[in-house]
Amino acid sequence: MSNAVALRWLWGMIFMLLMALVLAASQGAVSLSLRQLWLQPLDSMEWQIWLTIRLPRVLLAILIGMALAVSGCVMQGLFRNPLADPGLLGISSGAGLAVALAIIMPLSLPALLALWLPMAAAFAGSLLTTLLIFSLSRLAYGSLSRLLLVGIALNALCGSAVGVLSWLSNDQQLRQLSLWGMGSLSQAQWPAVILCAVLILPALVMICRFAARLNLLQLGEEDAHYAGMDVARAQRLLLILSALLVGTAVSVSGIIGFVGLVVPHLMRFLLGSDHRWLLPGSALAGAILLLIADTLARTLVIPAEMPVGLLTSLLGGPWFLWQVIRQQRSAYV
Repeated sequence: MSNAVALRWLWGMIFMLLMALVLAASQGAVSLSLRQLWLQPLDSMEWQIWLTIRLPRVLLAILIGMALAVSGCVMQGLFRNPLADPGLLGISSGAGLAVALAIIMPLSLPALLALWLPMAAAFAGSLLTTLLIFSLSRLAYGSLSRLLLVGIALNALCGSAVGVLSWLSNDQQLRQLSLWGMGSLSQAQWPAVILCAVLILPALVMICRFAARLNLLQLGEEDAHYAGMDVARAQRLLLILSALLVGTAVSVSGIIGFVGLVVPHLMRFLLGSDHRWLLPGSALAGAILLLIADTLARTLVIPAEMPVGLLTSLLGGPWFLWQVIRQQRSAYV
């Protein structure tokens, strides 16, 4: 695809994101159109709802959608596998285990700190899991395929530990743990938005600077090395940045699946495999997808709210199965 066509697609997605932002900010239990807000004073109830409830949630959906989609794009580029997922290395499972521990065995903390305890636990769990992965990866002698096996083993171990903790929990703890595992943006507040922006946006910028190196990695590690690239260092930095994106997103929203799987694959159909366009395209498309999914999650069953992770899984599950079947058919052709 030519640069001019790819650039037009990106500008089109920026326009779609702005339209989705306006639509998402106006929909909910109380409809708030821009015209209605324009006619109200700033201290009115409508403006307070828009500024303290709607706008933080919309911005958080954009940030988390970008983080999950770009981390998925990086994973697929590193492993050269379109079925790779941000949770591939067990980072999401590690965060889930830490949250399960915080819920089942809560500490005696002030109310404000207790409110943010699951988020802090998820972030700490994702970082500890990342450190463990890199410690174990030294035994894999830099092999990404062996690192993948390490991630699968950690996923299984963390999933089993969460199952044991769920079995030990009471009804209230089990419900809280189950809802967190489904993924939701219902706790969106300005501190969470600021924290995500501080961590996610610089990571996205740094990953985009690695676009040319990701393109080289598509040729194979040996060819990339002969082209003058420090392959091990690039892989290590990209994995750390991806872990930061996934850990930050999971710590705020819980586990939202399949965004990192579906979005980069769709963008390859539209923009090709050049990561100079694929990375920003995945970021924009991930933001649009999660923003629309979250808007549907909080408007389809008013006054209740559906976990957004359920909607993304309903989209990603069939897509994953179709990709597996398509690859199996192509293997026999």
